[in-house]
Parts: sequence; C-alpha cells; structure tokens
Amino acid sequence: MGDFNESVVLDAIRRYPAGLSRVELAQATGLSAQTVSNITRRLLDRGVARESGKHNTGSGKPRTLLEIVPTSRYAVGVHLDPAVITCVLVDLLGTVVAQRSQRTPSGGDTDGITADMAASVSALIAEAGIDSGRVLGLGIAAPGPIDASVGWVMDPPELPGWGRYPLRERLSEATGLPALLDKDVTAAVVAERWAGAATDSRNLLFFYLGTGSGMGLVVEDTVLRGVSGNAGEVGGLGAGCSTRTLVDEAIALGVLGAEYTVLDPADAQRGLKRLAELAAGGEAQADGIIERLALRIGRGVCAAATLLDVDTVVFGGPIWQLLADRLLITIEPMVARSPFVRATHPTAVVSTTLGENVAAVGAASLVLDQALSAQPRSLLLT
Repeated sequence: MGDFNESVVLDAIRRYPAGLSRVELAQATGLSAQTVSNITRRLLDRGVARESGKHNTGSGKPRTLLEIVPTSRYAVGVHLDPAVITCVLVDLLGTVVAQRSQRTPSGGDTDGITADMAASVSALIAEAGIDSGRVLGLGIAAPGPIDASVGWVMDPPELPGWGRYPLRERLSEATGLPALLDKDVTAAVVAERWAGAATDSRNLLFFYLGTGSGMGLVVEDTVLRGVSGNAGEVGGLGAGCSTRTLVDEAIALGVLGAEYTVLDPADAQRGLKRLAELAAGGEAQADGIIERLALRIGRGVCAAATLLDVDTVVFGGPIWQLLADRLLITIEPMVARSPFVRATHPTAVVSTTLGENVAAVGAASLVLDQALSAQPRSLLLT
C-alpha cells in the first residue's frame, strides 16, 4: 500500500509541470495530509522530487511547490522494427536525452542481432555519462504477435527467421537491466499518455503507421492489452496496411518504377517518400493510392473511436511522418462528420509530438509507467 500511495503522489506531481503544494497533493490524491507529508519527505530524500518555489494563495503562509527532478532517474527503450532498430534514453519526464538507430539486419541471426542491441544500449548509457544505477530498466517494443507473459516475439510476419524468440530475457541478461516487452503500438500509446500529445486524456487511441499498422488503446487511463498482449490489430476494421503493400501497389500501377521494388522492409521508405513527392506534385494516381489508404484508416479509426468512446485520436509512426499532411486532409473530416464520434463530446485528431521514434520512446515509457504510475493491480495480495 505504501508503494502504491507513493506512485499516486509521484503521478500527481508529474502531471502538473508547474508544481503542486502538499495541500494540493492531498486534495488531488485523496490521501491524508500526514501521508502526503511522509511520502514527499521520502521523495525529497531520494532526489526524485524537489521544492521548486512558493505559491502565494492570497492569505496565510505561501505554499511550497514540489516538482519532479527529471535527471534523477532514466529509462532505456528499444524498438525492434523490421526496417530499423532504435534505442533511446529518456529522463523521468520522458524527454529523450540520447538516441541511436541502425538498419535492421536481414536474416535469422537472432542472437547476433540481440547482442548488437544490447551493445547499443550499453553504449548509449555510457556516452550519455549516466550512472547505470539511475537507470530504472529497459523497455522493448516489438511488432506483434508477442507472448507478453513470457516476453517472447512470436513469428512476426515482417521479421523472417525470428520465429519464437525470448527477446525480453535475452536482452535483460545481456544488459543487466530489468526488462519489459510490449507490442510497438501499445508502447506508442503509453508514450503519448506519458509525454506526448495526450497527457491530459484518459480515453484515447493511437494509430501507428510504420512497417505495419495497428492501434494502441487507452480507456479510463488504463492501457488495453488483451488476454495475450496483442490488442490493437486493425485488419478486422479494414485499416491494416504495410509499407510493402503500398509500394507494390504503386509499382503495379506504374506510378513507381521497378527500381523501388521492396527487397526488405527498410527499402519501402524510399519508395513511400517518392510516392509522397509525386502526390504533392499533383500526380493523380499517386494521390489516389494515398487517398484510398486515408479512407481505410479513417473508417477504422471512426469505428474504434465510437466503440471505445475516446476523446483523442493520435497518429504517428515513421511512415506517418511522410504522409501525415495528405492523410489528415481526408481523415480529419471523416472524424468530424461521423454521426457517432462527436455525438456527445468533441474528439481531437492530432499527430504525435514525439516524432518518428515514438515507439522507442514508448518502450522507455513502459518502464517509467510501471515504476512511477499508480498500478491498482499492485494492491492485490499474493
């Protein structure tokens, strides 16, 4: 219970960047003034929080404000994408302080690739000059399907040769850090609620467009993962898409030449960049390909937003960055016109503020979320 209450107080301080007084913390959390005082004393002693100034309420003694110390703790995130492997180091507020990326090797040398990922993590921490004792852990974002209970990737379609692989265990052993594994779309929505465009929303969905596509889902401030950790597949909504499929369509229609043929997932981004340039230049068939994609995504998003009754829809991912302006031209009016999405409340439609590495930031945010957010399940007795 003490750990849970501490997380409640930390989460409350984090959500108010301007700082909160002890009185305001008691009001915001429902905890007693004595409990808040005891917890904040521990946080101050550990250097996780600090006194940031005074707030004059107009009567009585000015109240001392408390804020998070961002550099007191860190987390590492690794995104295993079929096209690129990205590692980031973030501070306690989810701000990226260091990052590195490399093209995902082809072939099935999973142990070799994992060893390279572990070396990148260690180098990232060392180059940033961070004491490894202040690193809370390692989060891993991977394409589905996964087995969340044991931390395995399970024959990801765009990663041939990986098969069923214990990625969480192997990376934890190689880095010496406690590790978490989640789907990349789930990690991305955790990033948005932690440090992105949806920090004030308790009900949101994140549409991820990268090598593949999917949705991360949050309802009443709880991330929905499903029974196996694989919630968020969008094929059943007609919104599934892969970069390879888009480029193949463009080549089949003669919009792109055969030189853009996708031999591995990393090749697709070059073709999509050219496709976006052609569409922006008025090439009708190129624009038609993107328009059809926008309609599929828009219908899927409207259905999911209606089903879950969310107030925020966030879009992101490495391919989203290339096509965002054109896709939003179609998708935003679809959400606005939906007879269900806006029936009782407005629904914000925004692009991520975390850039193309949102899934890697999300992987690190998994660690922050587990360590610092109030987790009701931690109250269960075992």
